[in-house]
Amino acid sequence: MDTLDSVIVDINDVFWSYLLIPIVIGAGLYFTIRSKAVQVRMFPEMIRVLGDKAEPDAYGRKSVSSFGAFTISAAARVGTGNIAGVAAAITLGGPGAVFWMWVMATVGAASAFVESALAQLYKVRDYDGTYRGGPAYYMQRGLGKRWLGVLFAVTITVTFGFVFNAVQANTIVSVVGGSFGGAASWREPVIGAALAALLGLVIFGGVRRISSVTQVLVPVMAVLYLLLGCAVVILNIDDLPRVIADIVGGAFGFREVAGGAIGTAIQQGIRRGMFSNEAGLGSAPNAGAAAEVSHPVKQGLVQSLGVFFDTILICTMTAFIILTTNPELAGARQGADLTQNALNASLGNWAGHVLTVVVFMLAFSSMIGNYYYGQSNIEFITGDDKKWVLPAFRVLVLATVFLGALGSVSIVWNLADVFMGFMALVNMAAIIPLSGIAFRLLEDYRAQRRMGIDPVFARDRMPELRDVDCWQR
Repeated sequence: MDTLDSVIVDINDVFWSYLLIPIVIGAGLYFTIRSKAVQVRMFPEMIRVLGDKAEPDAYGRKSVSSFGAFTISAAARVGTGNIAGVAAAITLGGPGAVFWMWVMATVGAASAFVESALAQLYKVRDYDGTYRGGPAYYMQRGLGKRWLGVLFAVTITVTFGFVFNAVQANTIVSVVGGSFGGAASWREPVIGAALAALLGLVIFGGVRRISSVTQVLVPVMAVLYLLLGCAVVILNIDDLPRVIADIVGGAFGFREVAGGAIGTAIQQGIRRGMFSNEAGLGSAPNAGAAAEVSHPVKQGLVQSLGVFFDTILICTMTAFIILTTNPELAGARQGADLTQNALNASLGNWAGHVLTVVVFMLAFSSMIGNYYYGQSNIEFITGDDKKWVLPAFRVLVLATVFLGALGSVSIVWNLADVFMGFMALVNMAAIIPLSGIAFRLLEDYRAQRRMGIDPVFARDRMPELRDVDCWQR
């Protein structure tokens, strides 16, 4: 098992360092320049459109709102990557990795805008009146390359439905062990079975139930975790200048001794940043496409906001919790244990137990969002045929959650890196050539806002676009 883990690490290092990181950063910078920094100059608009109400569908049923789609994507974004992932990045790359997570979020928010606006444009209406869409759909409809869409659909289904859900289950087991201590052979299988049972109750209920559950879980878990983080920062307020200096200094090697320290900080910051906020990864657009909005740009803006919410707010709080305790990172365990130990040191053992609850809520909501991404893409591959495929997928997801609870922490995270990187590469191959359409949508949106009206998009505003089904007015 150690040999396999070592091979996966070597593949990851080459793949990320020489191929994926340059492409992801280059694309993010290109989108930022072309959009005139949409993720910065339209930040107030992001807040405004988040509160838009969704109109009922043709049958009078409640539609998924911008906020509902935001919480589905946030449910997948705000997960163990914010706690275990940040801890792993700091352990491997030092405090400087946090700075590069911030950079990744700021640049990547432009990629999030492009991919989610495209997903809204090319979404389709499902048999139950809800919408579905995402990269697979804009690859087929925008690029005219169904084979690329199928490749992406298979990749995201495996990555989120199976690999990432195994990561979530694995982290829950880790924090429960850290909270209650001691070895117990029954712990992993019991927790795995309980998680699978709870997830089954939600995912067999459809997208409306998924939205309703995440709209409750995401705000509660975020507020609870932020309160814990604020308590730690307030108690260690004198250490805050040192922490910020460590983050900035570590990012540029001012405080590093080892020659490869800067490269490791950059690589870990970008890897864990992408795992956490999913900007450019092609996952959040699947949730963004489910929203009922009047203009595709609205959901592009909302998903950009999700990147900032995830990384600048939640991940930064985790970094402050860890670094204010000034831990000895050499030889430290990579994962939620480090965050848990930091909370215990600052607030007492009770805080570690609270973190166990928070991680459960984070990971469970992520499992819900991860499952939905797989469902949407399986429906892309099979259409309305082969109704047995979706129930079979649900059963396999539940089995993966159970097995993930039994797995090794290191190999599960490293496998997640491999699948995540390949998925991002396929998505970039689509959004770079299609980005011009997203920028035209943005100009249409801004033109209507300048006129003082709430922007509404109809297909005849861009009649040359093909295979746009859901924007007839």
